[in-house]
Amino acid sequence: MERTRKRIILVDDMQANLELGRGILKTFYEVFPAPSAEKLFEILGRVRADLILLDIEMPGMSGMDAIKRLKADPETAGIPVIFLTSVSDSDSEMAGFDLGAADYITKPFSGPLLLKRIENQLLIEGQRKSLEAAHAELQGHAASLEGRVREKTEEVTRLQGAILATVSSLVEFRDRLTGGHIARTQRYMQVIVDGMVEAGVYAAEIRDWDMEYLLPAAQLHDVGKIAIADAVLNKPGRLTPEEFEAMKGHVNAGVDAIEQIMAMTDGSEFLHHALYIAGTHHEMWDGTGYPIGLKGQNIPLEGRIMAIADVFDALISERPYKKALSADEAFEIIRRGAGTHFDPALVEVFLTVRDRIEGIVRE
Repeated sequence: MERTRKRIILVDDMQANLELGRGILKTFYEVFPAPSAEKLFEILGRVRADLILLDIEMPGMSGMDAIKRLKADPETAGIPVIFLTSVSDSDSEMAGFDLGAADYITKPFSGPLLLKRIENQLLIEGQRKSLEAAHAELQGHAASLEGRVREKTEEVTRLQGAILATVSSLVEFRDRLTGGHIARTQRYMQVIVDGMVEAGVYAAEIRDWDMEYLLPAAQLHDVGKIAIADAVLNKPGRLTPEEFEAMKGHVNAGVDAIEQIMAMTDGSEFLHHALYIAGTHHEMWDGTGYPIGLKGQNIPLEGRIMAIADVFDALISERPYKKALSADEAFEIIRRGAGTHFDPALVEVFLTVRDRIEGIVRE
């Protein structure tokens, strides 16, 4: 059962003061008289005090020495201490406050004043404990909320990954001529971005990119192919000019699909990356690409990176209308395309990470 009466230890080497103080306090509090500081610590060994009334001038251990010991012990440091003194000395009072005293009371005691000072200190201490408990509770709630948010974020990430994998499979199921293209280009893009970081290329622009969003977004670069007719998408031969124009429509179809998702959400970083990659990976550095004809650094960086990954994979892949080129031939075509088809700075990075790209090719 929770105790209702607060416990006060009254420390004074004068028996008369102990009796007087106990007589004033006993109606309202559970009082433990102590004739010395040494006795105080004996009582604290078995009693959890709510407040200590501590005489300053005592033989043996003084009140100043006692409060130093109290405040040095985590078990007793939080107990409010009110000093009892028969002499008003501002220097001594300041020294006591510096050591952690909560208040001073001058002897001989005034009963109403003593009770009011104790009441005030116990109220302050109660409020402090309530605040600490509330703070601890808030921290607990915050930790719990953080855990739930982390779990929900992980769940959303897993769901996002599953949806992307499904969409990618749908695209490649329809575009049967480019099996594995989406997965490979994503890996090439990862290597290129790593090379950019290592070389400090476009460092300011990519510094704030979250790769957990950028790289999965690369899987949507050809999502618009879902809207292209099978007769064009899977034609076992070269496309006519009219069919090629229809094929080029996959870019705008992909942009439309991603924009529809953005309109129903908060437009996350992931979707912005996906939009730039899907919408601009067929633009060319010299402005002759499609669908808009953007030029140079007006092409979003994500699209310029994907342009290299996309073309390289197409070059080394066999199609019904062409044989696969060797890695050497493909690298040479990319190199020659610097400044016309591709961003020259990115081509230089691509060539420096050639061994890693070839490792993916061999796999």
